[in-house]
Amino acid sequence: MSEDSTNPQASRASGGDPFEKVAQAKDRLMAELKKVIVGQDEVIEQLMITLLARGHCLLTGIPGLGKTLLVKTLAEALDLSFKRIQFTPDLMPADVFGSEVVDEDPSTGQHSFRFVKGPIFANVVLADEINRTPPKTQAALLEAMEERQVTAAGQTHSLEQPSFVLATQNPIELEGTYPLPEAQLDRFLLNPVIEFLSLDDEIRMVTETTGVPKAPPEPVLDGAGILELQEVTRELPVSEHVVSYAVRLAAASRPRVDGSTDWIEKRVKWGAGSRASQALILAGKARALLDGRPTVACEDIQAMAKPALRHRILQSFFADSEGTDADDVVDHLLEEVPETL
Repeated sequence: MSEDSTNPQASRASGGDPFEKVAQAKDRLMAELKKVIVGQDEVIEQLMITLLARGHCLLTGIPGLGKTLLVKTLAEALDLSFKRIQFTPDLMPADVFGSEVVDEDPSTGQHSFRFVKGPIFANVVLADEINRTPPKTQAALLEAMEERQVTAAGQTHSLEQPSFVLATQNPIELEGTYPLPEAQLDRFLLNPVIEFLSLDDEIRMVTETTGVPKAPPEPVLDGAGILELQEVTRELPVSEHVVSYAVRLAAASRPRVDGSTDWIEKRVKWGAGSRASQALILAGKARALLDGRPTVACEDIQAMAKPALRHRILQSFFADSEGTDADDVVDHLLEEVPETL
């Protein structure tokens, strides 16, 4: 591989500075989102990182913190098709990816089958309260999220690109919910957690939302622009020691493997897999690009550790009994795993 093939500035010299394009897109997108969203800067940044990294995002937060509003506003700020799926206990897979219907030709009386696309074929899909639907319907998303395609009646239908699934879930209301299986959770690149606003931000939010409505956000990016930025993200070089750090960080979360510590053995039932290492690097690339830096540093991996790992770590009964959650495990990993060997 030539040096130019790993340098986004060299490979795209004819199309202008890619870092300038990303910076402009970031500033414009943030400005449009801020027309509606108050605070939540870290979550917004993680959504943008997921978009650049060509991943999917699982937003976790209690009701009333603006998860759905944030996703809808992001979709409005992108010139992309958007569909919202309200996940309920009676939702069927066909309600998500579509089904075949029978058409009759009135002149000949002949019948034919036609596939009617479901909401998953939109560029941006809001899977609202994804943990309220049974596992059968949850599993219907796996192929669409991983392969960017849907198979129905033996036929494969490709999703239009870019394809971006944003799911929301409520972590405290367990009645009538179906916890997402590990295979489903692993398909999400990042798992941002939406917290309460600061007092000043909440005062501003209440003031703005109880007054005269503001103008909706204007689209700042289209599909072609997003695909270009996603390719630039992939081309960003990463040094071997940063890749090593990301892999060692994910591997250190796994019990019952060589080198596993007693602390992890007691508190982790199942650790992060290889997709976690990939997620750390891709998210690190996108973060560096948004920050205007041409290379990924260990600090990018550390900043992305919690959103990339928390939903991939299953804590043990012992951890639950002592009040240790996945974020505590990640904090422990960040303290114990050195940046260099």
